Amino acid sequence: MASLSVEKAGGARTGTLLAACVAEHGTAAHPYFAGDALRSGRDAARNLADAIHFLCTLHGRFPGIVDLAAGRTIEPIVRSWFAGAGEAMAVERVYLTRLAVAVGPVPSTPGGPGSETAVIAQRSALSVLAQSDRRGCALGAALAFAIDWMPVRSLLDAAAERLGVEAPLNRIGTGHELGIVADNAGADAAAERAMLFGAQQLAVQHRGLWDLLEARQRARHDT
Repeated sequence: MASLSVEKAGGARTGTLLAACVAEHGTAAHPYFAGDALRSGRDAARNLADAIHFLCTLHGRFPGIVDLAAGRTIEPIVRSWFAGAGEAMAVERVYLTRLAVAVGPVPSTPGGPGSETAVIAQRSALSVLAQSDRRGCALGAALAFAIDWMPVRSLLDAAAERLGVEAPLNRIGTGHELGIVADNAGADAAAERAMLFGAQQLAVQHRGLWDLLEARQRARHDT
């Protein structure tokens, strides 16, 4: 993926740049996520079950990216957001677990062990990113996760409605709230560059997850 420019075209602020990075490279822009395979057709139920289980592996365990990144910042407004986001993620983890139970087992897929190894490696990569010593990097990754979780959550909520599971409110933060945090934390150029790097790397990992899920869908279809 091409590197994201950190030039502030037209005076764009950090929150705007970070949201643009996620919108361009994250979950919502992935063809598999945006297509019909997860929402309609005879294989949609299996594809959705696959996605839920792999999301649970990537983000359903403590500590997650938000929890780890919380220890890498000292700015009061950022720490305030992290406190609420950490509590919100505890709810999200329970939600993911409930959905994974309700949706049934992971669909049998050729090359399954390799897929599981790949997503575990992604989780490890995100853990390293969330503990970066570069000021702003972990925060950028955590904010990007919160932004990218919005489209993921829309898919989970659709699954919850189908499965009869009650969907809790998503309290990680609105786009406006996350933008304010990013703008305050990215007040200097070095911090902003680090935040955008962290956001970009988070988007790369999420895109890799949807690549993996798409490959698994094709493997099931070809058998």
